[in-house]
Amino acid sequence: MQEPASAANEAQILLNDAESFYTSFINHLPQTLIGLLLFVILYFAARPVSEWMVKVLAYTQQSELIKVVIRRIISAVIIIFGFYLFLRLAGLSEFAIALLSGTGVAGLIIGFAFKDIAENFMSSLLLSIQKPFRLGEVIEVTGHLGVVKQVTARATTLVDFDGNHIQIPNATVYKNTIRNLTANPITRGKFVVGVGYDCDPSAAQDIGLEALNTMESILKEPEAQILVQELGSSTYNLTVYFWTNTHQYSLLKVASLAMKNVVSALDNAGISMPDDAREVIFPEGINVSMDKDGAGKYSAKKVDKFYEPVDAVKPKNKGEEDLSSDNDDIRRQADLARDPEQGSNIL
Repeated sequence: MQEPASAANEAQILLNDAESFYTSFINHLPQTLIGLLLFVILYFAARPVSEWMVKVLAYTQQSELIKVVIRRIISAVIIIFGFYLFLRLAGLSEFAIALLSGTGVAGLIIGFAFKDIAENFMSSLLLSIQKPFRLGEVIEVTGHLGVVKQVTARATTLVDFDGNHIQIPNATVYKNTIRNLTANPITRGKFVVGVGYDCDPSAAQDIGLEALNTMESILKEPEAQILVQELGSSTYNLTVYFWTNTHQYSLLKVASLAMKNVVSALDNAGISMPDDAREVIFPEGINVSMDKDGAGKYSAKKVDKFYEPVDAVKPKNKGEEDLSSDNDDIRRQADLARDPEQGSNIL
């Protein structure tokens, strides 16, 4: 007899709870509808409001990435605030507080889980603000040299002088030394030439400087220099320093032409340039004969030079020899190549 009564009591309790919930729902229905309306309004208003606020900040900040981040943060705050209002007006205040608390905890968990991604993203923000380099400039980072093709929120893409795409995480770029080769167009080149001890090094310096000063691609200011670097085993080792405009000329090509001109000028002036290891060449071979006693005899015609002397290499200007910079060629290759990853440039 007691079991049916207990079941009836439980059913009555459930019925009362349902009636109470229904009554509470009806009472909060107007507020719930108002909260839902506010949430919808704020949801659709988030984007135009954030864009308007970003336009106000555009006068002080030119970085596109910073603008995008600020716009998304403002939009997210507006939408979360609208959802919080909806829960409060619907009578779910405790759930709203728990949701916001859970969002904060979830943010910490996600932050630790995606630490590297967050680090690269923050580095991209700093690179976007500080701008240590621009698109199309030649930079060197962690031993990688190339033209900057693209900088996204994750990585910086370089195109090296072999045409290869190199992607470097932005965190690595920001934390390491960046060598910008095109920020200053005036670049110094150098090479070493050895002259014999039987020659006057001062005369060799004057002859080399005269050859350098006739080259159009080498700047007159700062002036070129030829200095005695060290005393080698068989030569004075002269270091030749020169300056050129790398926006207009290729440093490697100018150095190549300068070497040819300096060596030719020294050779025509009778300045010896011996090797560290002496070598005697017999182009016609060695004749060996045997005498009656069986002793061997040989004879050879020693030839100091087995080539015809050439005229001095006249310094060539840009029109006679291509000394143009290779940077533009790499930039054109980078433009023709596909983007290695999705994402817009932030510089």
